[in-house]
Amino acid sequence: MIKTYFGYVALTGEPNVGKSTLLNRLVGTKLAIVTHKAQTTRTNLIGIQNRAGTQIAFVDTPGIFNPKTKLDQAMVKSAWGSVKYADIISLMVQPKSGRLEENEGIIKRLKQLEKNQAKTILIVNKIDLVNPRDLLKLVDTFSNRMDFAKVFLISAKKGDGIEDLIEWYSDNLPMGPWLFPPDQISSQSVQSLACDITREKLLLRLHQEIPYNLSVQTDQWKEMKNNEVRIDQNIVVARDGHKAMVIGASGSCIKQVGIDARKDISKLLGQKVHLFLRVTVRKKWMDDEKRLQEMGLGQP
Repeated sequence: MIKTYFGYVALTGEPNVGKSTLLNRLVGTKLAIVTHKAQTTRTNLIGIQNRAGTQIAFVDTPGIFNPKTKLDQAMVKSAWGSVKYADIISLMVQPKSGRLEENEGIIKRLKQLEKNQAKTILIVNKIDLVNPRDLLKLVDTFSNRMDFAKVFLISAKKGDGIEDLIEWYSDNLPMGPWLFPPDQISSQSVQSLACDITREKLLLRLHQEIPYNLSVQTDQWKEMKNNEVRIDQNIVVARDGHKAMVIGASGSCIKQVGIDARKDISKLLGQKVHLFLRVTVRKKWMDDEKRLQEMGLGQP
């Protein structure tokens, strides 16, 4: 009988340290949306990799920060929920913002979980942006604070150090049956992934506070003839002024977002997509528990 191995690997850390970029690199395809803005990831996204009898479920968690709204609180709670039950925890930092004091709260919480976890590793990302001397100093600082099972220096964007990281994960998973079918690469539904793609295009075009005050939901998903699909999505914003900015002058912004999103969604689905977008104002939606549940955050 062939031995099989399976485990959950949580990617955790502060916002904008490259967790989503790393997930995409580990799985070998783009599942998680990536922007230069913090808090891009809002819900736990599982990317699945199968290799030689081993199945790894990588969990991209929302960045851990001090929450203000109910949305913030739900995101942080969701992140810690995945960390708590992971077989391997990966604390991810980057040299430019990875100061110990900014991660002290995370490390303190991780040390409390040590008794229940098999291994916790440190991943230093974006190593191409710092000189080796500063890099070693950062590693020493974190290693003195917590006894990590392993330290990896990587560039998720360029792919440096990724293969060594994957091999270590594979060698340290518990024996057990696979929990996902061999052809499944994500826990997310295609509808959810499509909404995230549209939100990514909005984040890349909008600035200041607007990106954090919007969400995207599916109104209709209709399979059509000739392998085509019609998708109607609703962009929810918190203020009337935000609606005007999302639409743009003469509809310029939402038109371009629709063009860019349609291309990526079509690539994801492998079929022609007809995408229709509308914008709705829902004040204080970030404190609406029902909406958070629709997004997969919070308890129903």
